[in-house]
Amino acid sequence: MGMGRKIVVVDDERDICEILQFNLTSEGYEVVCASSAEEALGVIAPDVSLVLLDVMMGGMSGLKMAEKLRREGNDVPIIFLTAKDTENDMLTGFSVGGDDYISKPFSIKEVVARVRAVLKRHNARAVPAAGMSGGEDVSEKGRLAFGEVVIDLETKEVFISGANIALTRTEFGILALLASNPSRIFSREDMIDRLWKDAPYVTERTVDVHITRLRKKLGAQATLIASRPGYGYRFNIPQQ
Repeated sequence: MGMGRKIVVVDDERDICEILQFNLTSEGYEVVCASSAEEALGVIAPDVSLVLLDVMMGGMSGLKMAEKLRREGNDVPIIFLTAKDTENDMLTGFSVGGDDYISKPFSIKEVVARVRAVLKRHNARAVPAAGMSGGEDVSEKGRLAFGEVVIDLETKEVFISGANIALTRTEFGILALLASNPSRIFSREDMIDRLWKDAPYVTERTVDVHITRLRKKLGAQATLIASRPGYGYRFNIPQQ
């Protein structure tokens, strides 16, 4: 078992669990099935590298379970499985810290591809970004400091007046991208290209939802992210 091989599948439909378990096991993953969110919370340990999580289940919903994990500071990648292919549903999934979204009925090929892509993204974030090709945004090691706000590019943490602010990986990515290129306006398409390279379903509206939540978490410092209507977003360096 190398790094990033253990997956927990959470779905109350036994046949879906079995199909996913069979196919992911044959791709070399170790798969644990849970038929409810409650059961899954009992098996999610630090060695789990990804969760495939059904949104609609009896008992605790997948969204509630994801919310609980993120509140506890667990940032294990989560891919939601959902029968409801609506944008609103998808945005709810992202807003509770989901990494990807697959609608049922799905093809096994698609599931395997998404699992690979999410794990690759997650593992790439776990290593320092020094060797990124053309990644002038992130390769700058160390910290960016703007008044009360410190963005640590190494540990992927943000501090406001010394207090650590809990951001999702995507929120951190947006903030780091804008703050590393303070004079530049990023269109929503730019941001999707850089932050969601292999996620074909992301819309411009998704970007706005993430920005709104990021501003909310920045509180009094929310003005660091400026909108340019018709153009996109840029970082607003505070006047000292």
